[in-house]
Amino acid sequence: MTELEKIAYAKSYIEKLANGINPLTNQEVPDSDIINNVKISRCLFYVSDLLRQVVENKGISQSKNKSSKVPFQLDYESREKFEYSELPIPISEIERRINALIQPEEMKKLTYKQIADWLMETGFLKLVVKDDGKTVRRPTDQGIDIGISTEERQSLRGPYTVVVYNRSAQQFILDNLDAVIAFIQK
Repeated sequence: MTELEKIAYAKSYIEKLANGINPLTNQEVPDSDIINNVKISRCLFYVSDLLRQVVENKGISQSKNKSSKVPFQLDYESREKFEYSELPIPISEIERRINALIQPEEMKKLTYKQIADWLMETGFLKLVVKDDGKTVRRPTDQGIDIGISTEERQSLRGPYTVVVYNRSAQQFILDNLDAVIAFIQK
């Protein structure tokens, strides 16, 4: 029996246990049995799925495949395809538009937090403590100069403030994307 066959065999046992079946007798176990506890059952289904992935990938777990993604990078030709908004947009929308220009199955995505952390490091954003004790990012005077501002918006939970980036600030981020990437890598 090969190693993959052993894994598939173990998976079948775990799957039966997750479904409340004794893998040795193929009979249902009593409802009071620990194996029928929802948390235990979910855990067993999870392990069964991991083993299925290992068998399907010929012995390689999916998590190893994910780590093989290359670090985020965006060539200058792709940067030219960025869709600027004439209306100010949140940093999450900038991140979404940048990531739309990459091949996500091959490359790690850029996160809005990475961009915001770089903007804080370079003095365009700062942390402010609100009256309720929560910490939020807000533009500095230098950030306001490049086109970062705040807007009041309304949600189901009430009004809130969002940091937005006008076309000039969007351009600034794209123009400094290499600096953002270097910041991420250090």
